[in-house]
Amino acid sequence: QVQVTESGGGLVQVGGSLRLSCTLSGVPPSSGDRYALSWFRQFPGKEREGLACISWTGDSTYIALSVKGRFTASRNAAKTELYLQMNALRFDDTAMYYCATSRKTCIGFPFLRWATTWGQGTQVTVSS
Repeated sequence: QVQVTESGGGLVQVGGSLRLSCTLSGVPPSSGDRYALSWFRQFPGKEREGLACISWTGDSTYIALSVKGRFTASRNAAKTELYLQMNALRFDDTAMYYCATSRKTCIGFPFLRWATTWGQGTQVTVSS
C-alpha cells in the first residue's frame, strides 16, 4: 500500500528556516508505477493549498506564487523523498503541512483532486 509520511515540522522563529521531509513507501519495485510528490498546507478553517509538486522524472514541477522565492522543493535521486526547504518564515506560514502523491505528473496540481494518497500532516508554527 502506497503511503507518504511527513516529518520535520515544529516551532520556529519568524525569519527562520525549516526543512520538511516526505517519505514515499509501499511502491512495489516491479510495478513500474511512477509517483509525483507534492506539498500542501492548510490553515484552520480553510481548504488545503497546493505549494509544490515534482513529478517522478523531475520534468514537471510547480511552486506556488505565494511561496516562490522563499520555499524550494527538491527530490532525492532515489525518488523516495521530497523536501520542502522553507526560508524567511512568516507568522502566516503557520499551518499544517501535508505531503500527497499521485501517479499523474504535476498536471492537475494544485487541485485537491490531483492527489490520491495523503500523509497525516506535520504542524509548522512560526512564533516571535
